Amino acid sequence: VDDVAAASGRASAKAVGVVVDDAAVTPQYVHGVQPRRELPIIRRIAMGSLRNKLVIILPWALLLSEFAPMLLTPLLMLGGGYLCFEGAEKIWEKIRGHTETETVVESGHEAEDTLVKSAIATDFILSCEIMVIALNEVSTEPFFHRAAILVIVGLAITALVYGVVGILVKLDDIGMAFTKKESAAAQRFGRGLVTAMPKVMTLISIVGVFAMLWVGGHIILVGLDEIGLHAPYTFVHHAEEAVGGVARIGGALAWLVNTFFSLVLGAIVGAVIVAIAGLFHRDKKRAAVEPAEAEA
Repeated sequence: VDDVAAASGRASAKAVGVVVDDAAVTPQYVHGVQPRRELPIIRRIAMGSLRNKLVIILPWALLLSEFAPMLLTPLLMLGGGYLCFEGAEKIWEKIRGHTETETVVESGHEAEDTLVKSAIATDFILSCEIMVIALNEVSTEPFFHRAAILVIVGLAITALVYGVVGILVKLDDIGMAFTKKESAAAQRFGRGLVTAMPKVMTLISIVGVFAMLWVGGHIILVGLDEIGLHAPYTFVHHAEEAVGGVARIGGALAWLVNTFFSLVLGAIVGAVIVAIAGLFHRDKKRAAVEPAEAEA
């Protein structure tokens, strides 16, 4: 039990960057939703996330780790590339001043069902990353230990992410409740909370974007080393060693160096994928327009 608990802690810590991104993305799905429906919708998304992790991803991840472990690193790198793409795409949309907005739920069970399905589909990609990162950390453990560890990681991270999301989306309502108190101090606190929440949500979104680039870049950096391309990882490792000896703050500086270069690599990989995706998108639009012009 101690071994499983310790390994679960290590595996969960490795997935923290994806957790930040998950927590940053999910609140967008309840933007514009009636306050009384926010928590029920988040609960439904959380249950869908658990189903993604434990029913769909877990069996396949365990089978791969048992019979084709050599595929884990390439799959992890593909997922890292997707995270880089997501982060770079959000930055590119911000630069060019065009951001796609999420559909707002106005009324009706069908509209709510559509929103929940969309959120669970997005969660599936992030859940894959969380579970594969966790599995990669404990790949040398016995089979049943791996299974127990992944179940614990799936439960713990889902509870953490959607617990935090539930608190975040209700903080403005909590602030409004405080503004109706008789105490002047409580009213000031409530107004401050309501005023601060848009800034907090913006900050979380920014952190989420950089977390995608950092985590994706780090996954690719380590993956390149594992498949035999050692130069990038060796360069970063030497840079870490150069600052690691600084008294008292060497460990923090080494982490910052690794994070910086992972972020740079993630941004480069993401930008390349965004450019390639943009070319395919333009070709697709051109192919759709040409027949229409010919008919005209």
